[in-house]
Amino acid sequence: MPTAILTGQPVPGSSIEGDLRALGFEVRPATDAAHAETLLARVPEEDRVAVVDARFVGHVHALRLALTDPRFTLAAIPGAVSARAAGRQALTRAMARENSAGGGNGTPGAGDGTAVVVDGLADRITAALDADGAEVHRPALGSLVAAVPADPQARNEARQAVAAVDEEAVRLKSAVKSGDGLFTTYCISPYSRYIARWCARRGLTPNQVTTASLLTALIAAGCAATGTRGGFVAAGVLLIASFVLDCTDGQLARYSLQYSTLGAWLDATFDRAKEFAFYAGLALGATHGGTDDVWALALGAMVLQTTRHMVDFAFIEAQQDADATSAAAPTAALSERLDGVGWSVWVRRVIILPIGERWAMIALLTALTTPRVTFCALLAWMAFATLYTTAGRVLRSVTRKARRTDRAAQALADLADDGPVVQLLVRLVPATGPRVAPLAAALGTAAVLLAAWSWGPSWWVVLLAGLYTLCAAEAVSRPLTGPLDWLVPPLFRAGEYGTVLLLAAESGVNGVLPAAFGLVAAVAYHHYDTVYRIRGNAGAPPAWLVRATGGHEGRTLLVTVLAALLTAPQFEVALTALAVAVAALVLAESIRFWVAAHQGGAPAVHDEGETA
Repeated sequence: MPTAILTGQPVPGSSIEGDLRALGFEVRPATDAAHAETLLARVPEEDRVAVVDARFVGHVHALRLALTDPRFTLAAIPGAVSARAAGRQALTRAMARENSAGGGNGTPGAGDGTAVVVDGLADRITAALDADGAEVHRPALGSLVAAVPADPQARNEARQAVAAVDEEAVRLKSAVKSGDGLFTTYCISPYSRYIARWCARRGLTPNQVTTASLLTALIAAGCAATGTRGGFVAAGVLLIASFVLDCTDGQLARYSLQYSTLGAWLDATFDRAKEFAFYAGLALGATHGGTDDVWALALGAMVLQTTRHMVDFAFIEAQQDADATSAAAPTAALSERLDGVGWSVWVRRVIILPIGERWAMIALLTALTTPRVTFCALLAWMAFATLYTTAGRVLRSVTRKARRTDRAAQALADLADDGPVVQLLVRLVPATGPRVAPLAAALGTAAVLLAAWSWGPSWWVVLLAGLYTLCAAEAVSRPLTGPLDWLVPPLFRAGEYGTVLLLAAESGVNGVLPAAFGLVAAVAYHHYDTVYRIRGNAGAPPAWLVRATGGHEGRTLLVTVLAALLTAPQFEVALTALAVAVAALVLAESIRFWVAAHQGGAPAVHDEGETA
């Protein structure tokens, strides 16, 4: 149970003890600094501990933000400081120094055993933590009040300021993620925040809401798979309901500060599972209705969406640790100027087709049109959004010319997902000549895709897949620190996924495309999982998993050989078996890792993920 050490002289009429207990803390008053240090030593190492000034006046939510947020090792507001287990030593050292030094307030007897007055101890500890170089999170309070009044007049003024602010309204507003798209901001969040509050008051967790969202989306996919107009209408309605719950789980996490490593992983992976399951449901519905076969379009949508996300992920990782002395790109400056024009912000958010707009369009077209129309519209808008965002990021990278750090280069190397063949080639052939990583990756990808499109399953495609492998080895033969090297991972995704799609489409057997859909879904999950591990500072998946799944070049080579060697029905069976094997490996390792990280007390995260 978390413990709050209340320091200083109690203030008549103060609600601080009740507020702390309402937040789940066991309150232990300290008579002096030495007593506070003793109380701190008695708190179990694995428990959160807070030091709070008894004179504190402020909103309960201000205390909640500083004392209960599981994402931060150390956090503070005026009059309060808290530490998770990982920050306990830093807090203990700071308190001990303040005690031995008399709190820095000139109180006599600090070193001779005389009791030391503890007024202001929490703020002095925070200052000591800063002096030690500890990373202390200070939550943005906005209009919330957090103060330590020094006299009755100041205390009355602070209490009036607390009464003047609608704390619940502030808390509800802060539960909504900033930067959401137009549809989410004006059509979902105005009421989903109240659903989040309803869930919080009934003890529901974000993970339970996330699971409900997944189940709703799977039911929607099942309705779409019926192939009937009623099924399509129900699917559209349920998909929107699933998206409402998808927004609610994040708002619930922010409203109640229920962040967790496991929750962030579930939220991110379930989003992909929901969307891709709905694609499959639409494709099954079109086939079941006897009207059309849109599996190629469904797979194309998954390929384009995943590749587009990899552009986003790779660019962000490349920019995250860029040298701060690098000049800002003119395109970035233009974007900042456009942000000052309100309508342009919304236009640009709509153009990039965030998940809210995307799901709204899919739901509406599913209910009113056919799966083919739905996929064609989705692919057209998604292709434009991909070109728009990629072009802008290329311009930023070229004009800014930021110097990448080793951490960023390692993240890009992990995202590349190079298998044993590329790794062997890199060791055997030393890197010489100019740095051409994006060009080499683009050349290899274009060669294998054009071959698959022109010849279909044939040994010529196997030959060009070999060229793709050689180009991949050249691309990663040196650290990916160039201005455009972030393009390498998405180019590899386009090469691998696109080859599977084209060979399956050219096979002439209906069952091959669903099998290819399953294979790409399993591999895409592996790549998304890599992203989430890197974002959580957990590093890449283990090397044995990359070797076991062959890496992007190994899978590409294997699929091209199978397509050339087997008949179309045999190719379908081979793709199905490969999909099952890859899915079993990556899912087992992913679940093991994230559950172990959660149970092992890994720092809680809340990855905001894709803009809604």
